Amino acid sequence: MSLVVMGLSHHTSPIDVLERVALDAAGAAGLAQAVLAGDNVTESVVVATCNRVEVYARVETFHGAVDDICAALVGATGMSRAGLGDHCYVHYEDRAIAHVFGLACGLDSMAVGESQILGQLRDALEAAQLTGSAGPVLNGLFQRALRVGKRAHSETDLDRAGRDLVSEGLLAATEFVGPLDRARVLIVGAGSMSALAAAQVSRARAAELTVINRTTAKAERLATSTGGGFLPWGHLEEAVGTADVVITCTGALGHVLVPDMVARARAAVAGRSSAGERQVLLDLALPRDVDPAVALLPDTRVIGLADLGRRLALRPQESDVEAVRDLVTGEVAAYLLTRRSQAVAPTVAALRGRAAQVVAAEVARFESKMPQLDDTVRTEVQRTIQRVVDKLLHTPTVRVKQLVGEDAGADYAAALRELFDLDPGEAATSDATPTPGVTR
Repeated sequence: MSLVVMGLSHHTSPIDVLERVALDAAGAAGLAQAVLAGDNVTESVVVATCNRVEVYARVETFHGAVDDICAALVGATGMSRAGLGDHCYVHYEDRAIAHVFGLACGLDSMAVGESQILGQLRDALEAAQLTGSAGPVLNGLFQRALRVGKRAHSETDLDRAGRDLVSEGLLAATEFVGPLDRARVLIVGAGSMSALAAAQVSRARAAELTVINRTTAKAERLATSTGGGFLPWGHLEEAVGTADVVITCTGALGHVLVPDMVARARAAVAGRSSAGERQVLLDLALPRDVDPAVALLPDTRVIGLADLGRRLALRPQESDVEAVRDLVTGEVAAYLLTRRSQAVAPTVAALRGRAAQVVAAEVARFESKMPQLDDTVRTEVQRTIQRVVDKLLHTPTVRVKQLVGEDAGADYAAALRELFDLDPGEAATSDATPTPGVTR
C-alpha cells in the first residue's frame, strides 16, 4: 500500500482555472467516492479550498491509481484530461507525506503561514470519516498533519503572513477612499479570513463596521466580537450601496457581487458617506466573490489576491520558514519510521507467537512422559525451555527493529517470515488505527 496526492492549486493553475474546478462540500464528497470506485484506491480524502483541489489516496498500484484519480477529477470538474494534465501535480509516498505536512503548516498557501488551512484540512477529514472514504492510513496521516500544523503555528511566527495580507489590502483600500476612521466598512462572509479583516477594521476604528453572512447567527457572532453591526443576507444589496469599503471572502463558487447589482446599489444611495463617492471592493476569496467587470464602474476599485500578491511579498521571515521546513522534515522522518515499525511489528509478533506454540507443545510432551515430576521441577523445566527460545529469538528481533529505519528492514522481515515459515495471515503488514474523530 502506498500514498498518492494528485491535484491542482494556485501554484500550477491561474485563477480562472481554479474557479472552473472549484468544488463545494457535496462535490468534494462525490469526488472522494468516485475515486474509490476504481480498482486501485482503497482510501480517499478530498481537500477542496479556495485555491486548491487535491485528492489524497491510499493506493494499490501507482499508475492505476493515477488513472483512476484523473478520471474522477475529469468527471467532477468537467475539465479534459489534457487540460488537467497542464495543471496537475502528483506526489508519491514520502513526498506526499511532506506535502500534506507542509500544507498544514501553511507553507503551500498563497499567503504563506496562514492558519485557515488547518480548519479546512480538519473539515476534509471529518467529511471523509462521515462517508467512510478515509480509513486507518489517511486518518492517521491527517491527524499527524494537524498536529504538525499546530506545532508550526505555536512554535514560530509563520502565520504573520495572513495578517499582512489583510493589512496590505486595507492599506490599498485607504489609498483610494481615504482613512478608515471616516469610512463605512462592510464585511461579506464570516469565516476566518473575514474575522481577521473585521478585527483589523475594528482596531482601525472605522466609522462603521457591518457584517453580513448567509447564516445570520455567524454574522452576529463576528459583529459582536468586533464591535460592529450585522445584517441578514437579504440586505446585501442595500449594504453594498452604503459601504465605502466592501471586504468579501465567502467561499461561494460563483460571483457574489456583479456589475448590475453593485451599480444598482450605489445608484440607490446618494451621499453614501463622508469618505466620498469612491468605493473599494477588497476580494480576499478564491474563487473570486467579485466579478472583475465591477472594476469598470465609475469611481470603483476592485482589489483581489493577485493584486495583493504584486504589492506584497506574501512571505514571513525566512528564519520562520526554514524553522518550519526543518520541523516538517523531522516529522516526515518520524512518521516514516513509525510506519515501518508498524510494518515489521506483525512479523515480530508472529515469530514470538510461533515460538510460544513450540514451547507449549514441548512442555506438554515433556509432562506426558514425566508425569511423576513435582511442580517445582516442572516449572523450572518450562522456564529453561523458554529462556533458550528467548535467547535464540533475541538477535533476530532486535536486528529487525534496528533495521526498521532502513530500506533493508522490510527485506529482513520478509526473510524471517520465509525462514520460520510464518503464517502470512499472522505476519501480514498492518496500519495503526487512530483514535476516532479529529484532533482539535
